[in-house]
Order: sequence, then C-alpha cells, then structure tokens
Amino acid sequence: MRRDKLKIILDILDICNNGANKTKIVYQANLNFKMANVYIDILTNEGLLDPQDGSNGKVYLTTFRGKELLKDVRQIYDKLEQYSTDDRKL
Repeated sequence: MRRDKLKIILDILDICNNGANKTKIVYQANLNFKMANVYIDILTNEGLLDPQDGSNGKVYLTTFRGKELLKDVRQIYDKLEQYSTDDRKL
C-alpha cells in the first residue's frame, strides 16, 4: 500500500522529534535520498524542521510548529479511525 504525502511528512516529523540525520530519515521513512531531500527542504522552508550542525554533520529537529502539526493530525487520524471502526453506518 502506498503512503500519501501527508503520511510521509508525519513520518519524517516523528523521526526528527529527537533529532535525526539524513541517513536515519531515509532508512526509517523508507525513502531514497532524492525524495528525502525534497521533503526535508519543504519541511525546513515551512518552519517544521530545524537543521542544526551536529558533530557528525547536519541534524534535523522537529520544531514546536512541527510537533503541534504532528499532534493535531494524529488526533484527526484517531478520530477518523474511531468512525471507521464504529458499528453505525455513516
């Protein structure tokens, strides 16, 4: 099953909660480096990831805005999941 762009963004924000380098993002989000660069650039430009210089290169941290977005979207997914498992017909 293919992930949509929103799911990939959420995965990256989650991975970067405690800081992650590009290699960690690539492997944990199951992306190639080219796609990871695209998403990292978008998330950085939107202020959702903060690139910082680490001892072994660049480390990406999820910003406060990124954490808030992650929390809000998870709540929406949880609510939708409740509706999809509800016995009532929609």
